[in-house]
Amino acid sequence: MLRTQRLFAALSAFALASMTPAQSPRTDLSDLATAHFADLADLERRFDLPLSSEREERMRRHLESARARYATFDLQGFGRDARIDLWLLQADTDRRLAHQQQQAAKRTRLAAFWPHAAPLVAAYEAHRRMEDCEPKATAAMLDTAASLLEAMPAQLEAGAFDAHTAEDARTASSMLAALHRAAETWRTFRDGYDPMFSWWTRAPWQRYAKAEKQYRDAIEARLIAGKSKDASLVGEPIGDEGLLAELRFERIPYSPEELVAIAEREFAWCEREATKASEELGFGGDWHKALTHVKTLHRDPGSQPRLIRDLAHEAIDFLDARSLLTIPDLARECWRMSMMTKEAQRVNPFFLGGETIQVSFPTDAMDHDQKLQSLRSNNEHFCRATVHHELIPGHWLQQFTMARHRRYREGFETPFWIEGWALYWEFRFYDLGLAKTAADRIGMLYWRKHRCARIVFSLNYHRGAWSPQQCIAYLIDKVGHEPAAAEAEVRRSVSGGYSPLYQAAYMLGGLQLRALHEELVVSGAMQERAFHDAVLQQNAIPIALVRAALLQREPTEEDVTAWRFAELR
Repeated sequence: MLRTQRLFAALSAFALASMTPAQSPRTDLSDLATAHFADLADLERRFDLPLSSEREERMRRHLESARARYATFDLQGFGRDARIDLWLLQADTDRRLAHQQQQAAKRTRLAAFWPHAAPLVAAYEAHRRMEDCEPKATAAMLDTAASLLEAMPAQLEAGAFDAHTAEDARTASSMLAALHRAAETWRTFRDGYDPMFSWWTRAPWQRYAKAEKQYRDAIEARLIAGKSKDASLVGEPIGDEGLLAELRFERIPYSPEELVAIAEREFAWCEREATKASEELGFGGDWHKALTHVKTLHRDPGSQPRLIRDLAHEAIDFLDARSLLTIPDLARECWRMSMMTKEAQRVNPFFLGGETIQVSFPTDAMDHDQKLQSLRSNNEHFCRATVHHELIPGHWLQQFTMARHRRYREGFETPFWIEGWALYWEFRFYDLGLAKTAADRIGMLYWRKHRCARIVFSLNYHRGAWSPQQCIAYLIDKVGHEPAAAEAEVRRSVSGGYSPLYQAAYMLGGLQLRALHEELVVSGAMQERAFHDAVLQQNAIPIALVRAALLQREPTEEDVTAWRFAELR
């Protein structure tokens, strides 16, 4: 009998495995999305030099081919997820093509910074094609490149590039460094292995490498440090057109001006709430004085990890008691904690999170004023408003769920979902009473004002209306940041490691999820736990597409592109 059952099970498994695609239920485009990102990763590794026209052409052909394929893809027989996946694939392809065009235009505009580049690029491209090279000709090419580079510092001193901004100079320097790394790659591939190559090229290479470094140092001195009080605050604003394009890709149907107005509305609400809390604390309507008081309520050196642990457990207990979402046992068990270095706190004055929460607190390597500023910035009541943002229900629970649900969508990741989810819980916890005291409310409102300010200063920066120094002053005045924290926040925002809309995405993504909660939970269409679990399980995609998935109807283009989630009221 057991043998018969095993045989039947084996035959059933074989029958399922051999079903044709037409017979199998198809709900999503996971295979297509997986191939999409694998293809791009292969091409990025193979064609990896930013100044290469060969790279530009190959990537363009691939993306245009993908766009044509997605435009005619037949979704018959697929489910709702597939419609959403196709929108994601089309948007990702369009976005990459637009970025490629922007980068090509930038390289053309800055081409005078690298008069020596074309032969070096050609040599690197030939190396990538695994072609032989002629050592004597290579030596001559390097010698010529060195001569051109040796002449550039004098041109800089004569003012030939003074019309360029510090941002242009930083971009040019990055491109030169990328070209130098590529040249080093093909040189070391042969040097020491090919005796003739080493004999001919070693001395010209040394001359070239020295000239290249001196040239980049000269760019830094005259055009970056010479035009900015702090070179680490030099970024690259993308302008109005760039912002509008990014908003379209994120399915945000508002202009930058409208978004600033939305932020100012939220700011006004925060200030009204802060005034109430300030009165409770005995400071009248002066929330600045109340905030200054709250900043003094910090833990002693050495005791911050205990506070973070206790606040993490507090948030989890709060969620459990109200049955707000599902928290798997492994997610409760597997997060960790580390302490940030002095150097890391220059960029991240507060916490970072995920599986490991990185705690910001003074180190003994800081000078006295730095220690005091860090203590004030990481006081107990600010921490109560941030630990759950980084751990549960915030970034750690997101990462845990992303690894287990629709993982093929990770490549479409957007800060509006990543940061918006964590910020949404700051809204929700405030409304549900996690803040037990007026000091707790001041702490939570500090962060909400911070998110409003991020919209205002980041959009004004990228529109070219504000300098980094104006952004710093705004954070100090409007939010109450310590000067070091404000500077670190702006440094993080303009340094280029984040997308242009990243800082605005916190509050805007939170507003999207708050609107969706009203539409589906407050209306009675979904239970709260089911809603929150479903949002997480869609993975990190634009929230307009999360909404399309949760509406339980065939999603339309209007659902996705015209959802005005934050009407002024």
